[in-house]
Amino acid sequence: MRARAEQILIPGVFVVIWATGFVVARLVAPHTEPLIFLTARFALAAVILAGAALAAGAPWPKGARAWRDALIAGTLLHGVYLGCVFWAVHRGLPAGISALIVGSQPLLVALLARPVLGEYVSGRRWAGVGLGFAGLALVLGPKIGGAGGYSAATVAACALGLASITAGTLWQKRTGGKLDLRSGTAVQYAGATLVALVGSALTEDMRMDATAPLLFGLAWSVLALSIGAIALLLLMLRRGAAVGVSSLMFLVPPVSALMSYVFFGESLVAVQIVGMALAACGVALAARA
Repeated sequence: MRARAEQILIPGVFVVIWATGFVVARLVAPHTEPLIFLTARFALAAVILAGAALAAGAPWPKGARAWRDALIAGTLLHGVYLGCVFWAVHRGLPAGISALIVGSQPLLVALLARPVLGEYVSGRRWAGVGLGFAGLALVLGPKIGGAGGYSAATVAACALGLASITAGTLWQKRTGGKLDLRSGTAVQYAGATLVALVGSALTEDMRMDATAPLLFGLAWSVLALSIGAIALLLLMLRRGAAVGVSSLMFLVPPVSALMSYVFFGESLVAVQIVGMALAACGVALAARA
C-alpha cells in the first residue's frame, strides 16, 4: 500500500513543482537577465546540497569517471537545457512555441531508449506517448496561433535545449544509479553553474535587481525546483523506465496553463481542457506500460 501511494504521490508532486518553473520565470523576468539568474540558482543549490551531504557524511562520487559522469549530467539536465530555453524565451520566442518544442522530449526518449538503454518500449507505451503529445498540442495550440516574429536562432536554441534534456535524461539513467542524491546532485549543479556563468558573461550584462519578486523567485527556484523537484526526478529515474518518467513532462504545460489561469488571469478554453485530459490519460498509459 505504501509503495502504491508513493507511485502516485511522487510523480504528482514532481509535476506540480516543475510546472511552477514557468510561473517563476514570468515573475522574475522584469528583474533579471536569464542566465545570471540561473547561475545564482545553480550555485546556491550546489552549496546547500554539498553542505547537506557533508553534514550527513554522504558518499561522494568515487573516481574521476564518476565525477565526470555527474558533471556531464548536470551540464545537460540543467545548464544547457534551462540556459537555452531561458535565452530563447528572453529573446522573443513565444512561451507556447518553446513549450511545444521541449514538450516533445518523451518522444525522443522513447525513440532512443532501446538503442541507448536497452529498454523495450511496448506498443501500449508508444500509444501513451502519442496520446500525451496530442493532448500537449491541444493545450498549447490556442497560445501558438498568430505568434510570429521570432528568429531561427531562438528556435534553434530551444531545439538544442530539447536535445540537451533528452541526452541528460538518458545519461543520468545510464550512469547515475549509484550516486547519493545529495552529493551527486551538488556535483551536477557545479557543472551547470559553470555553463550558465560562461553563457551569462558572454551574452549578458549580468543584471540582477534585488527586488522582492526576484528574491522570492530565486528562493523558490533553489529550494523547490533545483533541490526538491530534481531530487524527485532523479529518484524516479532510478526506480523506473526512462520513457515512463519522461512522459510526465506532457503534464507540465497543462498544469502551467492552470497556474497561469489562476495567478495571471490567462484564458483557458475548452479545447485546452480536453488536451489536459488527453495528456493525463497518455501519461497514465505510458507509466503503467
